[in-house]
Amino acid sequence: MSRDELEALQLERLRWTLRHAYENVPFCRRRFDEHGVHPDDLVELADLRKFPYTTKDDLRENYPFGMFAVPMDRVPRIHASSGTTGLPTVVGYTRGDLDNWATVVARSFRISGTRPGDLVQNAYGYGLFTGGLGAHAGIEKLGCTVVPMSGGQTDKQIQLIEDFRPRVICCTPTYLLTILDAMRHRGIDPRATSLEVAVLGAEPWTNEMRREIEAGFDLRASDIYGLSEVMGPGVAGESAEYQDGSTIWEDHFLPEIVDPDDLTRVLDDGETGELVFTSLTKEALPIIRYRTKDLSQLLPGTARPAMRRMAKIKSRTDDMIILRGVNLFPSQIEEIALAIPGLSPHYHLELTRPGRMDELTVVIERREDCTPEAAAAASEELRRCVKIRIGSTVNVTVAEPMTLERSAGKLKRLHDLRGPVDHAG
Repeated sequence: MSRDELEALQLERLRWTLRHAYENVPFCRRRFDEHGVHPDDLVELADLRKFPYTTKDDLRENYPFGMFAVPMDRVPRIHASSGTTGLPTVVGYTRGDLDNWATVVARSFRISGTRPGDLVQNAYGYGLFTGGLGAHAGIEKLGCTVVPMSGGQTDKQIQLIEDFRPRVICCTPTYLLTILDAMRHRGIDPRATSLEVAVLGAEPWTNEMRREIEAGFDLRASDIYGLSEVMGPGVAGESAEYQDGSTIWEDHFLPEIVDPDDLTRVLDDGETGELVFTSLTKEALPIIRYRTKDLSQLLPGTARPAMRRMAKIKSRTDDMIILRGVNLFPSQIEEIALAIPGLSPHYHLELTRPGRMDELTVVIERREDCTPEAAAAASEELRRCVKIRIGSTVNVTVAEPMTLERSAGKLKRLHDLRGPVDHAG
């Protein structure tokens, strides 16, 4: 469809969504009333900015089912976040929601280079996490065969890759690096496997990591984006041909970019800010202006011209480290480190406070072919480049190959080891 046709459809669906939420979710009715807005106030798409945001805390405050807009007998599936930092956020799906979800996941795999008839090894975790089952349904809807391996059991993953010969694998990017290292450790050439396509998501990853994965496996790696509160994986998918950010399926999800420091400002396409989504077709849990905390840009469509792209997510507002007045993100360290020969993509950051000032240490493995002497020079180069490009001083510790934690799903990059602040003296 044309852009005009798409926006007309968005307006129709957005009016339905706002009314559905207002009439069936007490929280939404109360929040709209507090902000002095009503679904009838939406005359054009730009009027959405009059409506209040929804946050993860809102879902937690209405735990477990207070945000549902339909009775439980219409909810055949429930998923939830891990809840590692508080109560989990619970999401529900009607049968119509599950069908729409499978459709957008199928689109995302199709645009990544997956084709009907392909064998797809699904190494996303199954369970309450939306990744495994969400990807599974979309892969089947596309007409592919799913190997429902789930996450972990790396030796078994490798065995199935060798025995079943899947053309496609989907998992987190850091877990595919874990498989890559394990293959090399066992003397298996990753470039000689059957894998041609990787559909990777659930955590931020840089284009430098993409190049590492593509060169290691001799495949094409594309992004898939989503989050459980909005739907799950499949909110957007990246074209293997263009690799220029993920196409947002705008007939189901309406995106905005807002200034995280001034939420009254909705930014223009091309400006960087916090990504906000409003669902357009969700029945069980309509979500209005959900703050994702992901930093991105909205860009013109390429692979699907009528639908806008989102620039690759490299960081989140809650990942930002303020180090002696300088803002930095783990992805910035990754971009610099992977451009330095001898340093591997396996790293984590340790934030400490040995005295009155915070210190950041980059703990990163050297590559197998990098001597300790070369690794020392590489660590100095990393320190120098971080100081020049980011403006902050960091410590660097080079670890031996295969000594740092490997991912079996989402990998925690930042370890905050600061104790309580001592205000005495």
